[in-house]
Amino acid sequence: MNVLAPPRARLIIEVVHDLVCPWCFLGLRRLTRALRRRPDLATEMIWRPFLLNPDMPRVGMPRADYVVRKFGGEERARRLYASIAEIGRAEGVLFRFDRIRRTPSSVDAHRLVRWAVGYGRGAEVVEALFGAHFTDGRDIGDVQVLAAVAQACGLDGPAARHFLHGDAEIDAVHAENLRAHRLGINGVPCFVIGGRHAIAGAQEPEVIERLLDVALVEAGDA
Repeated sequence: MNVLAPPRARLIIEVVHDLVCPWCFLGLRRLTRALRRRPDLATEMIWRPFLLNPDMPRVGMPRADYVVRKFGGEERARRLYASIAEIGRAEGVLFRFDRIRRTPSSVDAHRLVRWAVGYGRGAEVVEALFGAHFTDGRDIGDVQVLAAVAQACGLDGPAARHFLHGDAEIDAVHAENLRAHRLGINGVPCFVIGGRHAIAGAQEPEVIERLLDVALVEAGDA
């Protein structure tokens, strides 16, 4: 450790997201890219759940039914997904929407993230859940899939399964979703930096960096 090195500025970043949102996957990749360009910063991520489909049954629904309900039909969804997949390739994200057979409720996936945070593995689990859903087409509403994701991230798979079979954190996920709406957040991703500055959407790293600088200046003046 270099005792002469200046301390790094510290910022808290709240990541308001849904694990079934492709733009959140892209937004997180861009946020990560922006932070890699700023070794002068020390950041703490707080994962805030948001439910894009709050009325989704806990067992989810067939993808075909969801596409009709959400987009009005397969053709419109195909065009949208093709556009997202093209953007994803530029970010190193392989979207395979064709592999998704079931659209899940994301409540249990958000619960798993909250559980993983307690073991210091929140970021790893978020990234793994996005990959499981959007690249591998796995059902992240299924407890067995979620437990396997947890184990692949170095956590105790059976303990994760036991946690998910209970009701812990369900109310907290819904409360966080309600809180986001009360704060005026109606879409995700949304990054809240330093508790005061919010940026919505999967913005380019340069845009995120500018907001980081604004938050840093204000933190220094506080």
